[in-house]
Amino acid sequence: MLWYFDACALDIYQPNANREVCDKMINSWKIDGKMLIFGGPYSNYAATVAMQKRAVELGIPAERIICTGDTIAYCGEPCETLDLIRDWGIHVVMGNCEESLANGEADCGCGFEPDSECSLLAVTWYEYSNRRVTAAQRRWMSELPRSLDFVMSSIDFTVVHASLNSINEFVFASSEPEARLAQIRNADVDVVIGGHSGIPFGQQLAERYWLNAGVIGMPANDGGTHGWYLLLEPGESGVNASWHQLDYDYSSSRESTIAAGMGAYGNALADGLWPSIDILPAAEAQQTGKPLNLESLHIEAACHPRRVNSVR
Repeated sequence: MLWYFDACALDIYQPNANREVCDKMINSWKIDGKMLIFGGPYSNYAATVAMQKRAVELGIPAERIICTGDTIAYCGEPCETLDLIRDWGIHVVMGNCEESLANGEADCGCGFEPDSECSLLAVTWYEYSNRRVTAAQRRWMSELPRSLDFVMSSIDFTVVHASLNSINEFVFASSEPEARLAQIRNADVDVVIGGHSGIPFGQQLAERYWLNAGVIGMPANDGGTHGWYLLLEPGESGVNASWHQLDYDYSSSRESTIAAGMGAYGNALADGLWPSIDILPAAEAQQTGKPLNLESLHIEAACHPRRVNSVR
């Protein structure tokens, strides 16, 4: 478990444990209780408060919660949202937004095509956030791990922001299955959990699995005002993965986002539709505005041979 003390006014950052030791502790997790995973708070403070409240209602402590990154992005309260995540004490994987902001890069590194509508829209929110984050917040983002490993019901999980190959690769349910399966097998794990693409899904790929936890800070282009999160529950024969809607009062986030100059994203919070679908493959683009129907997925204990002395 990682704990942080921060006093932004004094620009102080003091982790109270050696980072290398903590990373080793994280990556040897054996989880025997319900786990909560979500992505993309996206500077949406109201959604993040709602996620924290839901975790309390579910009885899931901070040490069994992972955020897949992009704490800061499209909405109007970047510093407030990051501080809430940090003070909550949950585990966070570095996303492309944390990487870019930590390094003071010129853009978000989201992986959008140059001159695409998504890329042009990103300029405003990134510049807005980049002007506001503190040096202490940049240091916190710079020290986030790029992946987290844990074991549940004898099943090996790896959590990344986007994919095992890239911090900004867009992976969707319709993405090439063989390429994803090759990534999982090469990592010698049973399950990969990612985020980044903004649309939750879960698939079995031969004897392995690829899950996307969904995001809480923006709708999933499904016409609803809610976000999505993932629950993992251990059992005798494996792990049950289930996706759930996060309902919250989006009005304050919409107002702050529009006031910050990101009107297109503010409107998306209300109508549930992305301002651009440039990044979507044809299959996902055709589902624009349609409610998602996500069935639970039972992940069976590994039945495939392990590589000897594998190192991750």
